[in-house]
Amino acid sequence: MVYCRPPPNISTIGHVRGVLHVVATPIGNLEDITLRAIRVLKEVSLIACEDTRETRKLLERYGITTPLLSCHEHNEAARAGQIAARLERGESVALVSDAGTPLVEDPGYRIVTLALERGFEVRPAPGACSVVAALSASGLPTDSFFFGGFLPPKAGKRRARLQELAGLPATLVFCEAPHRILETLRDCEAVFGSRRVVVAREITKIHEEFLRGTAAQVRGALESRPAVKGEIVLMVDRAPSEASPAGISLELCYRELLGQGMPRREALKEAARRCGVGRREAYRLLSVQRDDS
Repeated sequence: MVYCRPPPNISTIGHVRGVLHVVATPIGNLEDITLRAIRVLKEVSLIACEDTRETRKLLERYGITTPLLSCHEHNEAARAGQIAARLERGESVALVSDAGTPLVEDPGYRIVTLALERGFEVRPAPGACSVVAALSASGLPTDSFFFGGFLPPKAGKRRARLQELAGLPATLVFCEAPHRILETLRDCEAVFGSRRVVVAREITKIHEEFLRGTAAQVRGALESRPAVKGEIVLMVDRAPSEASPAGISLELCYRELLGQGMPRREALKEAARRCGVGRREAYRLLSVQRDDS
């Protein structure tokens, strides 16, 4: 199979039009940048970024001298038109956020949509993303997940949103502010009970950590600290399978046995026996990785 670059973006009047590159940047560790991202950032005429001070740190690390243009949530609408004009003149532009993949809980939507509306080519340069990084190391099921962005800051709306999503057969993934994480975990405890929860904090940074357990257990661990700091991704295990009436009771029995100190494999076998579920079906319902095959 032969791979080749797409043809130049030619407008109807015959001149080459610029390309908008959506470039992912590191979320903490500056080594987490792709070779392609470095090349693109060097080759484009302009880099549109949230905070020029933050992006300049990355550019200085890799000797990139491309001009910067600030583009954040307060001026994005105006900047979108300016960037489109640069693209029309044949200049290519890179869109970056302060960290991670643009548009994933970061500005850039207006810029991308206007570029597409005006017929410009938009190319992603994939890389770091806090949501995917957190999920990959969480230990929760990854075959199906729902990203809910930031939860509502007010308690009533936040709990209503969690209840709305509680029945989804997918791992739930949210961003959360450190000053709200304890309240949010309290709401998770009320809505999800003993379902597994993972809090990923400061991913790829010096103080990176993953806290795993029930919402109550994770909240207890964080409450013992003077303060909670850093970027946080909150993940909640998917709802038990509704296809099997035994799903909920099986999970409750399994968690209870684990809480009593029983090893994981023995707990699963015993829970399956008590609930009258075959061992293979129990593995499927609880999304537990088999280790005895």
